[in-house]
Amino acid sequence: MLPLKDTVQARSFAIVNWTLIVVNVVAFMILLTLGRSAQEFVTTFGLVPARLLDHLGLSQLLTVVTSMFLHGGWAHIFGNMLALYIFGDNVEDRMGHGRYLLFYMLCGIAAAAVHIAFNQDSAVPTIGASGAISGVLAAYLLLFPRARVISLVPVFFLPLLMEIPAVIYLGVWFLSQLLNGVLTVVASAEAFGGVAYWAHIGGFAAGLLLVRPFTAGRNVRAMYADEYFPW
Repeated sequence: MLPLKDTVQARSFAIVNWTLIVVNVVAFMILLTLGRSAQEFVTTFGLVPARLLDHLGLSQLLTVVTSMFLHGGWAHIFGNMLALYIFGDNVEDRMGHGRYLLFYMLCGIAAAAVHIAFNQDSAVPTIGASGAISGVLAAYLLLFPRARVISLVPVFFLPLLMEIPAVIYLGVWFLSQLLNGVLTVVASAEAFGGVAYWAHIGGFAAGLLLVRPFTAGRNVRAMYADEYFPW
């Protein structure tokens, strides 16, 4: 299933969201030019839970932020930036530019904290914007529950365009992350396939908790007919 766009049109230009996309892409392009030094770069600026806990200081705390702008491959950055492109503009439109940037960063930090909590002894660098983007997905779920996600779905090996309710699309995504996260604990594995599921869960939970204060004072019903808090 490949999401292509959503059915909610933003009312303003999402300058923060686009800036985040550009910064992530530029960082990835720089990483590609490093050749054999790329792994050392990732180790230095990626989030390494054991290293951070053993050598707690400013330089290690900064890796919580720098790791959010690094990606390990084309599929990694494509999937993250596609999700940010589809869902981030509407969340920024709803929150406002400054609030959205702070919300994004806080969700990323919360994601890192949860990942560290479940992988305290890990010496594996964690990179990617997935945790912060998970928070954006959570905000979108609550802000636009009636929206639909236009996706390319393979049916009997034929790609078909389908409109999937955002509640179903994002709900299934979160449940899959939660299931895999639980399995990593049961199996005593820090991450299946190199995916930091608990970072995704932590970012999503932070998004659910922060969306109300970050949208406080905005007249939502005057802006969107489908923008409300059903829960």
